[in-house]
Amino acid sequence: MADLSVEAPAGGLALEETNRSTERLHKAIMIGIALSLLVAPFVLYPVFVMKVLCFALFALAFNLLLGYGGLLSFGHAAYFGMASYVSAYAAKIWGLDPALAIVAGTLVAALLGLVFGALAIRRQGIYFAMITLALSQMVFFFSLQTPQFTGGEDGIQAVPRGKLLGLIDLADDRTLYFVVAAIFMGGLLLIYRIIHSPFGQVCKAIRDNEPRAISLGYRANQYKLAVFVLSAGLAGLAGATKAIVFQLASLTDVHWSMSGEVVLMTLVGGLGTVFGPIVGALVIVSMQNYLAGLGSWVLVVQGVIFVVCVLLFREGIVGVIAKRIGKGL
Repeated sequence: MADLSVEAPAGGLALEETNRSTERLHKAIMIGIALSLLVAPFVLYPVFVMKVLCFALFALAFNLLLGYGGLLSFGHAAYFGMASYVSAYAAKIWGLDPALAIVAGTLVAALLGLVFGALAIRRQGIYFAMITLALSQMVFFFSLQTPQFTGGEDGIQAVPRGKLLGLIDLADDRTLYFVVAAIFMGGLLLIYRIIHSPFGQVCKAIRDNEPRAISLGYRANQYKLAVFVLSAGLAGLAGATKAIVFQLASLTDVHWSMSGEVVLMTLVGGLGTVFGPIVGALVIVSMQNYLAGLGSWVLVVQGVIFVVCVLLFREGIVGVIAKRIGKGL
């Protein structure tokens, strides 16, 4: 009896120590990412790094929905692309400050997510995924048929970067880089906070066992809609920022293949991990950039690498590392 009375609190202390150790590891990784971002523009081409950051934020937003909400969307390009269009239009036609243009794109993406999410969450599983794909295709055809807003097949080109808050000229790549890096870190910290909040814990409970969560009194559909809107808004933030960086918004941003790319990034990096989507985005964008000389064969190479990753790293690159060290990443 004495042994049992001592062993129980010891187990609790061990669990608490493990959680603290994981938190310390996460803080160290966050600091490492921040320091890497400070050094990156002096080592690598700033525009390439900005592209990685935009797509990493996009993948993080998608992972919030699928990895922690358990909702597979095949239409996340709708929010990424529409925010890109709105941001580009606001900056070029309305002459808005780049910060306001990005905010406008983010808000429109969140609103679109609210409308589409309210329709999609009425179904589950593959039906939910197909509804999101259908709604995304509606956005694509809307973009194609409204050249007065989107520029049609030409897109919105020569988007001015402008001056941030009327003071900081973003024409210089390195200056813009640090703004993009700050947006990325802000998005990463926000997502991390959401995941580890009571709201995030409920979302994970609904993902794992929705009927049980409902039996405990949680309104599952409200939580699913909330995480859907958050994911759409953050995807929009990535798309709006990308439009300012590349001074372009095009049909590629709302095409179904963009939704496929973000799924690929998330799975390669590690579904349901905090830092996996960042690694996945880095891998995919690097392949697209450094293998561009292969032309259309890039897609074949991506497919082969994806198959290899699925066979060798079932939990994704970061997921496998987390499993090896016994700590969540």
